[in-house]
Amino acid sequence: MTEIPEGTVKIESEGDIVVVRKTVREISCECGFGITDVTRIVTAASELARNIYHFAGHGDMLWHILETSESIGLELIFVDQGPGIEDIDKAMELGYTTGKGLGLGLPGAKRLMGEIEIQSQVGKGTTVKVRKWLRKLYEQPVAATNNKYITSE
Repeated sequence: MTEIPEGTVKIESEGDIVVVRKTVREISCECGFGITDVTRIVTAASELARNIYHFAGHGDMLWHILETSESIGLELIFVDQGPGIEDIDKAMELGYTTGKGLGLGLPGAKRLMGEIEIQSQVGKGTTVKVRKWLRKLYEQPVAATNNKYITSE
């Protein structure tokens, strides 16, 4: 797996959540994700950025474009030095909340992205990594004429 471009967005205010959404939308489109997946990725990023702002006060979102021989992927990493998550398994239960929300943030992010990894230490902070993959599409040659390929439609 190869990491290609990458970047970081600071999360220190509600306005930064908008910056996260805009950044993730642009990167997702550049990766070639369709509108439905772009919406899913942006929604997951928004939830995770909001968690940082609400529970930790500030943190960062790092992003990487990943590439394998068959797929291109987007990895988003949300890092904070907030209070941490006491029970990650409990936090991944749909409807569980420690705040006033609906308890959809972490399990929702997993459902929307496909892959999630969470590391947390109480009193030290949390790191949440999410990934979404897109299979590469290749033109399949069906006939060669004068060194030019004709592809099926």
